[in-house]
Amino acid sequence: MKCLEVQEHLSAWLDGEIPEELKPRLADHLASCAACRAELAAWERLEAALGELEVPAPRDVAAGVRRRLPRPRSSWHQSLALAACLVLGIFLGGSLTGTLYQQGVATAPGNGTEVASLEIFQDYPQGSLGGAFSFQGEEDNGA
Repeated sequence: MKCLEVQEHLSAWLDGEIPEELKPRLADHLASCAACRAELAAWERLEAALGELEVPAPRDVAAGVRRRLPRPRSSWHQSLALAACLVLGIFLGGSLTGTLYQQGVATAPGNGTEVASLEIFQDYPQGSLGGAFSFQGEEDNGA
């Protein structure tokens, strides 16, 4: 290969875009020609210098890209599913709370109505949700 022909392919050589059948001929020429090796070294330095440059993007590029992107559509299926989950969560939470605290319900003497006992809150540790309700019984008032 001649030097001029090799130098035309140096950029593609650096980018790894040389066809397989041409690679051995270029490698042989570069191994034997100091001028082409120097030219290749100059291309490598140029590539390294260009790689270190910072290219500032124009200020309005991000806004322009956002304008061109399609807006996500919120379908009514998603809203309905969210509402159903919330209703189900509220229903289950209320149901579980009622079954968990049945032990504290007692019948009031005389009229047969159910009264919630405050004893269920006595077993909760300090700082917990159950312990946040500080109920003072009659034993605390006398002291």
